[in-house]
Amino acid sequence: MTIALGVQHWRDLLFLHWEVPAGTLRALVPRQLELDTYEGRAYVGLVPFRIWGNRARGLPALPGLSDFYEVNLRTYVKYQGREPGVWFFSLDASNLAAVVGARAGWQLPYYHSQASETRSEDTIHYRSERLRPGPVPARLEVRYRTGQSLGTATPGTLEHFFVERYLLYTQWRPVALLASEVRHQPYPLQAATVEQLTCDTLLSAHGLPGPTGAVHALFSPGVDVDILALRRPRRV
Repeated sequence: MTIALGVQHWRDLLFLHWEVPAGTLRALVPRQLELDTYEGRAYVGLVPFRIWGNRARGLPALPGLSDFYEVNLRTYVKYQGREPGVWFFSLDASNLAAVVGARAGWQLPYYHSQASETRSEDTIHYRSERLRPGPVPARLEVRYRTGQSLGTATPGTLEHFFVERYLLYTQWRPVALLASEVRHQPYPLQAATVEQLTCDTLLSAHGLPGPTGAVHALFSPGVDVDILALRRPRRV
């Protein structure tokens, strides 16, 4: 049985997605993984959100170390035709201790950033700017409005494909490819309307093109999450 190592509360998640040519993504994803597509289309996801109560299971949250902002830049993958999950190009977090710990323990591409979030009624303004290590500049600024409740995503839909992801992959050396699961209830979703989006430097820092068409946007007020230990991907 895989052990739950940590607990987090994810809040104010904005799920932004747009289509990217599969060939562009294929060059940026480890060869052991297949691209996971929806109706033959590959996507990049950009997810700014807030984390609070980050702690090891069984221990209290530590003031000043447990609450921070994070921005995930990602795409979707499978291993040997199964275990659909997430491949991260970058994770920018405003807590340096979390960045150091995730880089050392999980070998995920975390970067230290400064970030903020402001609210005015149903409008949220989120900013993030990478500090270290490079590549820099890597900035995100997004202003959006939250809308009507959509319930939870129905399996088989594009929305479910985007948000209900419970596995991540990492190149953990010297062991090579490893995976880790998260456990949480399905996301409660709301409509979202993007009023401003500036992310060109963040995308170009990782060899990704910006959106050329419509950006698919969803919002979730959040879920409570268990973080499981790293393991080897399950073979067919």
